[in-house]
Amino acid sequence: MKWYQKLHWKIIIGMILGLAWGIASAQFGFKQFTLNWISPWGEIFINMLKLIAVPLVLTSLIVGVASLSDIKKLSRMGGKTIAVYMFTTAVAVTIGLLAVNILKPGKSIPDELTQKLKASYQSTVEESESSAKAAKERGPLQPIVDMVPENMIEASGNNRNMLQVVIVAILFGIALIQIENKKSDQIVGLLDIANEVVLKVVDMAMLLAPFGVFSLLANTIVSVAGDDIGQITELLEALGFYCFVVIFALLFHAGIVFPTLLKFLTPMKLKTFFKGIAPAQLLAFSTSSSGATLPVTMECCEEELGVSEEVSSFVLPLGATINMDGTALYQAVAAVFIAQTLGMDLGIGAQLTIILTAVLASIGTAAVPGAGIIMLVIILEAVGVPTEGIALILGVDRILDMMRTTINVTGDASVAVIVADSEGQLTIPNNS
Repeated sequence: MKWYQKLHWKIIIGMILGLAWGIASAQFGFKQFTLNWISPWGEIFINMLKLIAVPLVLTSLIVGVASLSDIKKLSRMGGKTIAVYMFTTAVAVTIGLLAVNILKPGKSIPDELTQKLKASYQSTVEESESSAKAAKERGPLQPIVDMVPENMIEASGNNRNMLQVVIVAILFGIALIQIENKKSDQIVGLLDIANEVVLKVVDMAMLLAPFGVFSLLANTIVSVAGDDIGQITELLEALGFYCFVVIFALLFHAGIVFPTLLKFLTPMKLKTFFKGIAPAQLLAFSTSSSGATLPVTMECCEEELGVSEEVSSFVLPLGATINMDGTALYQAVAAVFIAQTLGMDLGIGAQLTIILTAVLASIGTAAVPGAGIIMLVIILEAVGVPTEGIALILGVDRILDMMRTTINVTGDASVAVIVADSEGQLTIPNNS
């Protein structure tokens, strides 16, 4: 197969052409054409991925749990998965705090720009504050209550309820372990066939990936720039150092923490890992949704990295729901940046609060674009920073959302490889 026929290269080409088209649209004034005739194809592609996500999680996870035939094995795997997820998230937040405290990007923002940004994004700030207030007013055990759906069909009808779908699938899988083999084998066999059908639909959806990525990137550019590409330039000039700090911290986490864990805890070569997960990373970057990317992440882990279906079907859906390394790191940097810009100094106690709140908030952050902003409001309130300060970062949030989603997906895949190896269910490809 020639290099340009490989999926990740097709996606890269689509990204480059999408960026070029978006810039040209803003520069030469055909934004409306792009929004009317180009952007919808990106929405179609995203919808196809979202369409697949719930059936894929349900079928693969039920089959995966049922095939364990041992509840102790399930609890052991679950304990490992959650422990590693929590550890990497805490490390990510710590890296973010170290970067923002050392480099101090908030000190470089002029007062006049601060006031201008606050005025520009006032309505968005108020909307995020309202959503965050509703989330904050929930009782301490409400997240656990929310994990158990009162209606399975309703839970399956919304990708934001993926954790509920995971819980339902685990319960059904455990139930299948406890009934007669003859009866359970029939159901598991049927679900296994359904899972194969869903995976074929994933393959069909990925044929649209280059076109979908092209459309999504073009739409992102014209949405941010409007009819004037200079708006992006001005914004990046003003907030460029802040963006640099976030991206530097994210790349440090992805380039140091994940490789270190893989090197010491698995026999997998880093080249094999990053080459295998590349299509999922590129898709995550384009869609800004780890939930929408989930079908591709699972396919990459199973086919390219050698993670067993049993491990992949359990670890990855759970990761797409509760493992948000990139989001948590970003929230830590953003919170301290806003405080610095407003002339506030956050002490050790406040920053420890940020670590704890960001780790816990990452569990409840929906795997959809922009959800991190709502959780950021909660973090700001926890440390006494005015929530209207999020107006300072909203202009570049979409760009950074793409980066942090890529890190989220990379983290999910890393943990899947680690857990698979610890369970003796990692088969490293021969071509590695």
